[in-house]
Amino acid sequence: MRFGLPLTAFALLAGFAFTPVNSLAQASASSYKVLASKDGGFNVSYVQSLLKKGDESISRGDLEQAKMHYDKARDVSKQLLSFYRDLSGAFRGLDARIPREMDEKGRKTLSLFAQVNLRLAALFRRQNQPEVAVPVLVEVVRLMSPAKPEGQKAYQSLMELGFVDTPYAGTRKAN
Repeated sequence: MRFGLPLTAFALLAGFAFTPVNSLAQASASSYKVLASKDGGFNVSYVQSLLKKGDESISRGDLEQAKMHYDKARDVSKQLLSFYRDLSGAFRGLDARIPREMDEKGRKTLSLFAQVNLRLAALFRRQNQPEVAVPVLVEVVRLMSPAKPEGQKAYQSLMELGFVDTPYAGTRKAN
């Protein structure tokens, strides 16, 4: 009788060890990549969906709702950029595939971030708040550079607002 309790515990543990866990694996498979979801994930597709929702709100004339979507897209983009950059740096020299993937995702996110900022600036201009649009436009020029279309568009908007006076002629070929 002295060995009854330990023997029972051993038998139970052995039974669990040999029990198939297919049902557990299948249950977690559906939630495995929860952040990859387009509707509520934490990725480039989610930023694109927020951008689209903001555009739809603009077309309906709901500027406050559009601003809310653009602000959310901007916040998520900033976070993603930071995380992709951190992961890329952490794996440099260890596994080249991971920094390549993170750099590619970062470039897509940066482009979306610039698009969001341009839309926000246009929204601020539409709401007659040019002083709020200026920092957003300057951020686009700084992040994308004036050589990229987004940077040129942002600089052109700064000219239209009267914040800068010198036109940017674009990239010129050296003679």
